[in-house]
Amino acid sequence: MKIINEIKTMAKDQKIDIYVDMDGVIAEYDFGRPLDFLNKRPLLGNIKVLEEISKIPNVEMHILSICKKDSQINDKNVWLDKYAPFFKKENRNVLSKETYTDRSSSELKVDFLNNIESFKILIDDDNGILKEVDKKVKNISLYQDSSIVY
Repeated sequence: MKIINEIKTMAKDQKIDIYVDMDGVIAEYDFGRPLDFLNKRPLLGNIKVLEEISKIPNVEMHILSICKKDSQINDKNVWLDKYAPFFKKENRNVLSKETYTDRSSSELKVDFLNNIESFKILIDDDNGILKEVDKKVKNISLYQDSSIVY
């Protein structure tokens, strides 16, 4: 698979932190039930590819996800424990708009990623977020979720 080979090549000479969005990337995004995270269908093909990437030397996998309510942070962690436990608890960054009321999802991700010094990759399904990150974050490679489809 192309993304796996690209990351293997990048990771030969440097440590890479990969930040993965949850909604739409590893969990089905359901517009009708956006707050019911515990019952979201896992996108098993994408999860399988990401788990394989997590085994590449010099690669550290992270979650970078936004939610509407503080209560969803725990729900997302429970979901990850069940479907994608290879994302270590200390590498799960779930930010709530209830806490950051004045920030958009793209602003939250840009601010977070700008505080990471190492080379990083963002995998997201939101083209608007990818465009903002591309303009405002240095030392990053971007992948649309379709790049990891199994």
